[in-house]
Amino acid sequence: MSIDIYFLDYTTCKNYIAIGYFMSKKCELTAKGPLKGHNVSHANNKTKKRFLPNIKKVTFRSDILKKNIKLNVSNAALKTVDFKGGIDKFLKSVKAFKLSKKAKKLRTKIISKEV
Repeated sequence: MSIDIYFLDYTTCKNYIAIGYFMSKKCELTAKGPLKGHNVSHANNKTKKRFLPNIKKVTFRSDILKKNIKLNVSNAALKTVDFKGGIDKFLKSVKAFKLSKKAKKLRTKIISKEV
C-alpha cells in the first residue's frame, strides 16, 4: 500500500510527523548523517550510493532530571555515552553545536540543575 503525500490532509500529515514518519537519518548527539559514495563493481562500474549511519531509538535515564529521555542515536554515540558514564556526563562534556535542538534543551536543563 503506497500513500501519496500530496493527497493527505493537514491533520493526517501532522499525525505522521508527530510519530516520526519523516525521520531524518541523523544522530541527535554526534550529528552523524548519511554520506555519499559509489558502489564499485568488479568491472569498475560506479553507481551512486548513500551510506546511512546505524541509528537506533534509545531511551536513556537521566539521574539529574530524574526522567527517561528518548533520542535517535548512532551506535558509536551509544558507546561514547556508556564510556563517559551516562547521558548527564556526556551532555555536560560535549560541544553544543553538535547537538540537536532537543539535546541542547536537555543540556541546558542538566547544567542549570547541576549548579
